[in-house]
Formats: sequence, structure tokens, C-alpha cells
Amino acid sequence: MKHNISITKVTESGVKNLDFNNIPLGTTFTDHMFICDYNNGEWTNPRIEPLKAIPTHPAAMALHYGQAIFEGMKATKDADGNPIIFRADKNAARLNASADRMGMPHFPEDLFVEGLKALVSLERNWIPPSEGSALYLRPFMYADEAFIGMRAATSYKFIIMASPAQSLYSKRIKLWAEKQYIRAAQGGTGEAKAAGNYAAAIRPTELAKAKGYDQVLWLDAVERKYIQEVGTMNIFFKINGEFITPKRDGSILDGITRLSVIAILRDKGYEVTERAITINEIQEASKNGTLEEAFGTGTAVGIAYIQEIGVGDEVVHVSDESPVGLEVNNTLNAIKTGQTEDKFNWLITLKKELV
Repeated sequence: MKHNISITKVTESGVKNLDFNNIPLGTTFTDHMFICDYNNGEWTNPRIEPLKAIPTHPAAMALHYGQAIFEGMKATKDADGNPIIFRADKNAARLNASADRMGMPHFPEDLFVEGLKALVSLERNWIPPSEGSALYLRPFMYADEAFIGMRAATSYKFIIMASPAQSLYSKRIKLWAEKQYIRAAQGGTGEAKAAGNYAAAIRPTELAKAKGYDQVLWLDAVERKYIQEVGTMNIFFKINGEFITPKRDGSILDGITRLSVIAILRDKGYEVTERAITINEIQEASKNGTLEEAFGTGTAVGIAYIQEIGVGDEVVHVSDESPVGLEVNNTLNAIKTGQTEDKFNWLITLKKELV
């Protein structure tokens, strides 16, 4: 390793208490975490230590001014039991893009990858074996300086923690096209994985769920008609044989699964267009029979097949089947588990223990 990462291991792993067939969502964590501190203009003391609570001053700036960003990734295993990490370089670059927007320091991208590799290697027994399950990885950075005042913080922590996870959606999902609340506007923080973006989405999402929907389909901030993304996903529509996904305009997250799905679709010979698309176009395509399928893409969900979209008093039927979505999902899962050739060079396979 280029960086000297110190490691303190637990005396006994908690993995023996985990039922891999019944993993509670988001509440089960592995034994260790990776931590690094930013002070005096540099990142220091990279380390892995037992997962524990971190002392936080009540004036920590992240709590008051929102300097907090994160990433989402997954580790799987191949047939030989070797851990696999998917497109870590892209997550490292996106974290720093978010840091730019939020006035935070860059984290060294090679240390990001080395820290991930060391942590996943150490926690390899926590990776669920069942298809569709994975070890969810959560790198994040936040301002921990104790200061009340509106400026960029001078001290930060970068942490990676891990949580075993099963498939998020096992059924086709329903979306609610939100026309009152917005997720992001051009010039805002929509393209960053900033914690505040998700906080602002909680209330509208709860309202959508109360109506019987699974997620919010976000529309633009000005005309409330241009589709942006879904609560936890980017989105793709297949209309008259062509796949359309909203173009990135600064208000849409640069999804790594989105990027991967575009590559897989094009590799399979499908036409993919990144452009502005309105909810009215989806309504019309549903009515005239050219809307063939739609699915969401994201690290947590993988591929989520969309059944219908609520638009005011109208329910837009999308499809009852998603043959291409299923094909792409199977290909993506096969790549992530080493069952098919990694022709895109996306994987890091840990064939021996690093720690």
C-alpha cells in the first residue's frame, strides 16, 4: 500500500450473530470502520478501528451548516469467495465533485480506494452470499470543527462504514410525480451527494407513501414538467424502442449505476439518448402504446422496475414486464459477482487478504 493505514481489530467478530437470510435494513453494521482526519490543510492518520460512536462537539459545523457528503457502494463475492468492489474510482471522483460544491477539501482518491480495499478485505465474512445481496459501503465526510459562524470548516472527518444488505425492492414499484415540492434547481446542490438534499426529500417522500406510492418522481423547479430523477435512483424510459434518460444539467445526480447501465445498453445494441424529457411525454407515450418499460437505477436498488406513475388524479400505466431491464440487471449482477467477463474493467477483486 502507498499509504500507511494502521489497523486495530476487534477481539471477536459480531458476524456470528448475523442471520444472512434476515438482514434488517440499515441497522446492522460490520465490526470495523475506516477513519481519516483533516486538520491544518491535510489528511492525516488513516486508520481502521472497531466501529464505535464518535465524540462530537455540539457546535460541530456539520450539525449547523450542513457540510456533509456521502457515497454509496457495494461489495460482492465471486464464485471463489473473493470480495469484489464495483467502480471505486468513480465513487472517489464523485465524492470530490460533491466536496467542490459544498466547499469541502478533496479526499485523496488513491487513499479512498486503498481504505475501501483494506476495510472490505477485513470484513469479507460480512458479505452476504445470496444473489442480489451485498455489503453496502458508506464513505462519508463531514465538518467536525466546533465553531458557530458561516464559513467553510477547517477540520473534517472522512469515514467508511459497512452494512450487509438484501435487495431493496422485490416487487415492481409505483412513483408519484411531485409538483409541489422540488428536489433541486440548476445552480443548486442537486448534482452533489449532500446530506441536505436527502433531508429535504423526506417529507415529500412520506406524503407519496401515504398515497400508496414507493418513491417520488422529481420534476424540475421552474415548470414542474421536466423529469429529473427518482428519490433514490436515476430513471430510464423505453419509448418506441429507444431508451431515454434525463440529461445531466447540474440538478441530477451523476449516478454510477446510471453510467454503467448506459454502457451495458449500448453494448447490447440499444439506442440510448440523454435528453430533457417531460412527464407529459410519458403520459402521451402510455396512451398511444409506445411506452414499453421503465426502470430506476441506483447503488442501493440496483435496477427497480416501474409499474406506474401517479400524476395528479391520473395513474400512468408503464408496463407489467421489463424484459430489457431484467436483462440489464442480470448482466450487471453477473459482472459484479464475477460470473461474466468484466469487459469494461470496472472491478477490483481482492484475491488475498490485505490485512
